[in-house]
Amino acid sequence: MDHATLQIIWFVLIAVLWTGYLFLEGFDFGVGMLLPVLGRNEKERRVMINTIGPVWDGNEVWLLTAGGATFAAFPEWYATLFSGFYLALLVILLALIARIVSFEWRGKINDVRWQNGFRWGLVLGSWIPAVLWGVAFGNIVRGVPLETDTAGNIQYAGTFFDLLNPFALLGGVTTAMIFLTHGAIFLALKTDGDIKERAAKLAQTLSLVTLVVAGAWAVWLQLAYSNNSWTWLATGVAAVALIGVVLAARVRREGWAFILMGVAIVGAVALIFGGLYPNVMPDIDGVNNLTVAAASSSQYTLGVMTWVAVALTPIVLAYQAWTYWVFRKRIHVDHIPEPAGLSLEKV
Repeated sequence: MDHATLQIIWFVLIAVLWTGYLFLEGFDFGVGMLLPVLGRNEKERRVMINTIGPVWDGNEVWLLTAGGATFAAFPEWYATLFSGFYLALLVILLALIARIVSFEWRGKINDVRWQNGFRWGLVLGSWIPAVLWGVAFGNIVRGVPLETDTAGNIQYAGTFFDLLNPFALLGGVTTAMIFLTHGAIFLALKTDGDIKERAAKLAQTLSLVTLVVAGAWAVWLQLAYSNNSWTWLATGVAAVALIGVVLAARVRREGWAFILMGVAIVGAVALIFGGLYPNVMPDIDGVNNLTVAAASSSQYTLGVMTWVAVALTPIVLAYQAWTYWVFRKRIHVDHIPEPAGLSLEKV
């Protein structure tokens, strides 16, 4: 394949990796964000955490792969993105570390203060990335101040506060609402008893708010920042899917609601990346746009990466699908044992 074709393939593959991350880690974040809302006591909180306990770390692999693929396929994009969004990405990283530590350490000691501390670490470690990922994507689509240095490299020329613009902040609200709804639907699908009932009712309200907020952000993106008219199709797919989520949640068809939320996320990522192309980092003034062609690695590098992806991706997908199949059953508070001294569980 020629260089231009490989560039497009890897631009699309990175979008696919982000889709997998936002879909799988999205309900992870949602469960963590809803922990103080739906968990009325310690057993119920342990039920909620156990719904994602076997899979959360595998879900985060999608983020690592997306970051690694961006670094290898589009090093200029990676460098410009991380130099400009350094502080925001550092905050996300610290939040994810706090979340990981909370998962691993929360149940090690049967002490109320210990468990409450790590519970809030899990909650905040879910809320912060859920908002900041939306802010980051909002700025990528909108454009940021860029300049060309003496060596001809494009670099970020703004400040942290330039990232806190209305469009990007609405993007943060949008991703937070999507993850909250996704988490509530997942809990209604994976739990039984009182938690299931509360999660199902909450999903009905959250899905309606998400439809309004996400719809407003998507239309704003399409009208103001999209480079391609075909992304109206992605906007329409996402909108129809979210309407389906609202209706499915209302009639208590959690399985359909979960699938349709996945379709909505696919549409949203298609809108973001489709609206960007042929840029990967647009300049707010339109002068120093960083394009797919300018940011990519060599043809040889992209070719080798393509063969590696073809060989390994099916194995990774099969293993992760098997994991979800093994842990497919619903969880009830009766499945949670009483704590006795030092616990070795990740709950």
